[in-house]
Amino acid sequence: MGGAFSVADILATLYFGGVLRYDPQKPDWEDRDKFILSKGHSCYALYAVLARAGFFSEKELRYAGKPGSSLGGHPKLREIPGVEASTGALGHGLSFAIGIACADKIDGRDSHVYVVLGDGECQEGSVWEGALSAPTLGLDNLTAVVDHNKLQAMDALENIVHMKPFAEKWRAFGWNVMEIDGHDHAQIREALLARADGRPAVVIANTVKGKGVSFMENKPIWHFRMPNDKELPMLMEELGLTEAELA
Repeated sequence: MGGAFSVADILATLYFGGVLRYDPQKPDWEDRDKFILSKGHSCYALYAVLARAGFFSEKELRYAGKPGSSLGGHPKLREIPGVEASTGALGHGLSFAIGIACADKIDGRDSHVYVVLGDGECQEGSVWEGALSAPTLGLDNLTAVVDHNKLQAMDALENIVHMKPFAEKWRAFGWNVMEIDGHDHAQIREALLARADGRPAVVIANTVKGKGVSFMENKPIWHFRMPNDKELPMLMEELGLTEAELA
């Protein structure tokens, strides 16, 4: 849940801020823009956004993570409308996005591909193989967003593998780099719509893991945990939610 809250503003702006071109009634529309959530463990934010966008009923969210629901712990292609790739095995989403963006270029499609990565995920070598390939292929129809909450599953990012200087690494690989507040919708929208001729773009979105819930913010344990019976009412109060709204 911590990672879902850190990425929620990014996904909300992408889908409802006039950025992503999609049709929930035609999820396979050939000229749609595509979005890949490479950090698949944050899928509950994606499910909420897809339901609100009309890809499936919001009532299905009540059963997410339960036996028989297609809304499992990672998003799955062909089982969930609006999901463009099965993700969660970290390090692969950028390469998926590069392949799709390259195919769209070859086919002459005027569409854009977006992919959200975790900052801990960027410790995977496959991410940097993709980061080398995209500028080589001239994929200016590709935008990567790094959810830079500076925490990963077990600890602070820098305590696991040193990533600094982070933005400079991407610049050295030939990307158009933007650094923003990942909870400021205006900054997010401006960055997602920015284009650079002949180069892919990467948005380093500085975020807070567990954003909006005081006892979750900047706590690595919320990479794994779900709120218990005592914590859930506290969470709902802080987010301004009622049982009636969730019914």
